[in-house]
Amino acid sequence: MMRQFLNKIPTPALAIAALFLALAPFMQEPHLWEKLKMLFNGSLSKPIDIFDLFMHSTPLTLLIIKIYFTVKDKNDTTVS
Repeated sequence: MMRQFLNKIPTPALAIAALFLALAPFMQEPHLWEKLKMLFNGSLSKPIDIFDLFMHSTPLTLLIIKIYFTVKDKNDTTVS
């Protein structure tokens, strides 16, 4: 089910969305980096900050999973 969903999303579009949201805003410290620092410091407690973390990290997470599935599928076909 997850693979079918990810296969429907074009990789270049997902990569652009991941890059854009991971680096936004471009003039200050990126929100993703800021929220990850807050998470590891233990200060990520406001709902808006938690939402921000999920919003900025979701495309990047989906891209990583899609690349993993692609590499895994290629390795499975070459082994057979």
